[in-house]
Amino acid sequence: MAIRYLLDEHLNPAYRSQLVRRNPDLVVRIIGDLDVPPKGTLDPEILIWCETNEFILVTNNRKSMPRHLTDHLANNRHIPGIFTIDVNQSIGQTVEELIIIAEGSFENEYQDRIEYLPL
Repeated sequence: MAIRYLLDEHLNPAYRSQLVRRNPDLVVRIIGDLDVPPKGTLDPEILIWCETNEFILVTNNRKSMPRHLTDHLANNRHIPGIFTIDVNQSIGQTVEELIIIAEGSFENEYQDRIEYLPL
């Protein structure tokens, strides 16, 4: 299955517009869209949604996300992956990296892991 991204509600919507402009086949949703968890959903619930729907979470949450992932895995759950962006990197640089990842990754390559961008 192709990589699909769920963007944290705190990320600039320009990430999605630039991702789909660069790769129209890429599935990118943002928390709060109609078919994903609503804004304000707690991180543990977002991880369960990502697991169930096979989306990689893209977030800027470097503080609590590692703990949420540890708890998620301790409950015998899994996740396609979490990418934590570097807020000091430009949107364009991050988008470029997310496109490269989406186009060049193996299936399940990031399962149950947090990757800090840039890789």
